[in-house]
Amino acid sequence: MTTVKLLDDAEVEAVPAVKAVFDDIRAVRKSDFVNNFWRGLANDPALLKRTWEGLKAVMIAEGALDPLVREMIYIAVSTANGCAYCVHSHTAAAKAKGMTDAQHAELMAVIGLAGQTNHLVTAMQIPVDPEFDVSRR
Repeated sequence: MTTVKLLDDAEVEAVPAVKAVFDDIRAVRKSDFVNNFWRGLANDPALLKRTWEGLKAVMIAEGALDPLVREMIYIAVSTANGCAYCVHSHTAAAKAKGMTDAQHAELMAVIGLAGQTNHLVTAMQIPVDPEFDVSRR
């Protein structure tokens, strides 16, 4: 159960700063749908705006990583952080950007392997090989 109120469209319309962000979300995504994450953040208009601007800068702006790769990284990080909401949200986004079932399966294998080996190396406290330490280059 949510710990904050999820603002409905009527409540959003009553707060110009929130309405402006929701209008931008709808325009950028070319959809009338605004998901619950943004509706929860709408309780704090400044946080809503700051978070949306950050998301646009990282996930939407042109960059060296293509949009599907960004979504797949987001899924991996969300899995590591235990955020079921973001795993679902970004899996849907990745599928909308063309992620195939085979790519999803391979992503799950990489996430599982990374989690396993991360835990093992942490448990064994293996020192970083000098060849891998970029700070020494």
